[in-house]
Amino acid sequence: MKTNNVLLLLLYVALALLAVHVPTTVSVTCDPNELQSCAPAILFGTTPSSTCCQKLREQQPCFCVYVRDPAYKDLITSPNALSTAQKCGVTQPNCPPPPPPPPRA
Repeated sequence: MKTNNVLLLLLYVALALLAVHVPTTVSVTCDPNELQSCAPAILFGTTPSSTCCQKLREQQPCFCVYVRDPAYKDLITSPNALSTAQKCGVTQPNCPPPPPPPPRA
C-alpha cells in the first residue's frame, strides 16, 4: 500500500510541470487524484488514454499550485511525465514566481 501511495505521489508531481498556465477565471477543483488515469503513462511510459489527456487539460489551472508543493516539486521532471503531456498536447506551465515570505519580526 505504501508503494502505491509513493507511485501516486510521483504521478501527481510529474504532472504538475506539464501544463500551460490557464487564466484563473476557469473554475476547477484542484485534486491530484483526478490524474490517476495517467499513472500508467507517467510511471511506465505507456500511451496515455483519452481520459488521462482530458484530466490533464482539466487540471491545468492547478499545475502551478502542484509545482509549488514541496511534496510534488522534486518529482515533476520525469521524462515519462513530459512525454505524456506532449502526447496529450499539454505543454509545461509558465508559473509566476511564488510571493516572497513575510518579513521576520
